[in-house]
Amino acid sequence: MTDDRHAGLLDHYDPGGFYCEVFGASKHPVSHTRTVRGRLDGMSLADLRRRAQAAERELYNLGVTFTVYTSREQIDRILPFDVIPRILSSSEWQTIERGVIQRVTALNLFIEDVYHEQKIFRDGVVPAELVLGNVNYRPQMRDVAVPFGSYVNICGVDIVRGGDGRFCVLEDNARTPSGVSYVVENRHLTQRAFPDLLEGVGVRSVSNYGQRLIGKLGELVEGAGLGPSAVLLSPGVYNSAYFEHVFLAREMGVPLVEGRDLVVHDDCVYMKTTGGLQRVNLIYRRIDDDFLDPEAFNPHSLLGVPGLMRAYRAGHVVLANAVGTGIADDKAVYAYVPRIIRYYLGEEAILPNVETHICREREGLEYTLAHLGEMVVKPVGESGGYGLLIGPHASRKALAEFRRKLRADPSNYISQPVVQLSVCPTVTRGGIEPRHVDLRPFAVTGKSTWVLPGGLTRVALRKGSLVVNSSQGGGSKDTWVLE
Repeated sequence: MTDDRHAGLLDHYDPGGFYCEVFGASKHPVSHTRTVRGRLDGMSLADLRRRAQAAERELYNLGVTFTVYTSREQIDRILPFDVIPRILSSSEWQTIERGVIQRVTALNLFIEDVYHEQKIFRDGVVPAELVLGNVNYRPQMRDVAVPFGSYVNICGVDIVRGGDGRFCVLEDNARTPSGVSYVVENRHLTQRAFPDLLEGVGVRSVSNYGQRLIGKLGELVEGAGLGPSAVLLSPGVYNSAYFEHVFLAREMGVPLVEGRDLVVHDDCVYMKTTGGLQRVNLIYRRIDDDFLDPEAFNPHSLLGVPGLMRAYRAGHVVLANAVGTGIADDKAVYAYVPRIIRYYLGEEAILPNVETHICREREGLEYTLAHLGEMVVKPVGESGGYGLLIGPHASRKALAEFRRKLRADPSNYISQPVVQLSVCPTVTRGGIEPRHVDLRPFAVTGKSTWVLPGGLTRVALRKGSLVVNSSQGGGSKDTWVLE
């Protein structure tokens, strides 16, 4: 790679046989990125790196960080930002948007059914024990009505693109999905550092997420017959996503509170203020169920609000997301989502699942053990890329250890074939090189569902790595959806 301005920046870029988000497939190149490719080719690597370093400094100065906890310390890190955008055509986005809305609609119908009539169990579509024995199942939610049957109000759907160029869903995040603040901040960074790349391209805005979010959540409060008094409930400054909590509270125009700032009287929730108690009717909570109310869940939790579930069951406060939504993003339940879509909506999934084998089922366990060296094996309760096995990259010792784990506790695992994740040109020490990416669009649901046009593109910065999670060394890119 050379800094010579007469050589195109992307001249020596080689996607290595993977589908590329900027170039497409070797036999089917894409045209919607042509303008941006031309502009990138007009830049030097030195200039690109200089502007990238300035952008990362700005992230740190703005406090756009997440916290990594080790056994000894906590470390605030920026989410590394790669300056070459991931670009989606309007037709590609239309498919993603329709698929995400379909999926969220079906998941909400599923959760409502599970906590009410449980028809899906009686009809044999999903095994009852898989859900009712799930650690995320909350019996406290039985027969609790929520406005519009909307349980999953903020959903992050993890999508990958395989070697054939088609999108599929890798995971659903229906509890307290994070990362949307980086979507907005990445765009602002691009606008400041690379206005010449964006000029005249026609990229859909992501800057109104906060207003759209509070608007959709306001529909829920209105549907519950309550007044529009909202807060964002955070576990506090030591949470890894605390920057995002601050960011979203500001964007939504609501107070950021911790559990100690709220109190329940007569099954109503109040915020403590210098002027006395103020009624709260909507809580966007970024605290997991277990810690939300020590009366109802973990009695040792100091993060939640005693009595909150009483107020919630009485219909005196709206929680977003609803309690008990974890049954919809369990990795074992994930395997049934295409059937769930078919059952409730009478439709085939617009965005199919990655092929999944459920190890709690004998057939799934036998297949996984027989093909362990070819599979990605995931514990159903973990997130963030922890506890998984990537068979082709594992040592003999690691494979043997995982065989023992699978036989000892098969219900805790699912397996999937290794997806040849698409790649995107990325600035590295060696020049512009391909790195694997995924996409997390964010859907917000009140009466209906709206999807932020774009989403968080996570990039595996280590060469050859398929693990894109920030806690495992991943970074992010700005995601452009063309008008």
